[in-house]
Amino acid sequence: MIAIMSYDLIKLIKDMHGQEHSLHEGVFLFHQGDVVISLFMIVTGCVELIRHQASGNVITIQRAHYNSLLAEASVFSDRYHCDAITAKSSVVISISRQQVRLRLQHDPDFAEAWAEHLARELQWTRLRCEILSLKTVTARLDLWLSWHEGNLPLKGEWKTVADQIGVSPEALYRELAKRRHGNA
Repeated sequence: MIAIMSYDLIKLIKDMHGQEHSLHEGVFLFHQGDVVISLFMIVTGCVELIRHQASGNVITIQRAHYNSLLAEASVFSDRYHCDAITAKSSVVISISRQQVRLRLQHDPDFAEAWAEHLARELQWTRLRCEILSLKTVTARLDLWLSWHEGNLPLKGEWKTVADQIGVSPEALYRELAKRRHGNA
């Protein structure tokens, strides 16, 4: 199973004593094109990175939950490349971009934990691309399960799995029902 973030990086980020913000659902943390000021860590709730397409479609490129970093690649950009909006009421910690960059330059343990986190994020992104290339819900779920040691999360989190494998929650529920009844 791919751990989204190592405990060490979480602890190191929390030790940086950023500013905590409580946000209602539907609040923007930043907009595409804004100057990058902060990195964000999600304490509670859910924040989505979204990108608006020329066709008018909106694509969710990240759904960040508890102890997830948001828009970490922006630490090396001058401007955000997407919007960040709370999908539900959330508490986030903002840490200045400058503080993160200085820590990366001067703290080898932090730099190593950061690189490890980015490597895991890259692994997860590649896995998601592979999952989304598969044609059937069965094949997508099988691959997802192989990376999660065959374990589904609790029933309340199935919608998240459906999103991760690029199917509707209803399609996932049908596939799970099929498996329960031995038709897989």
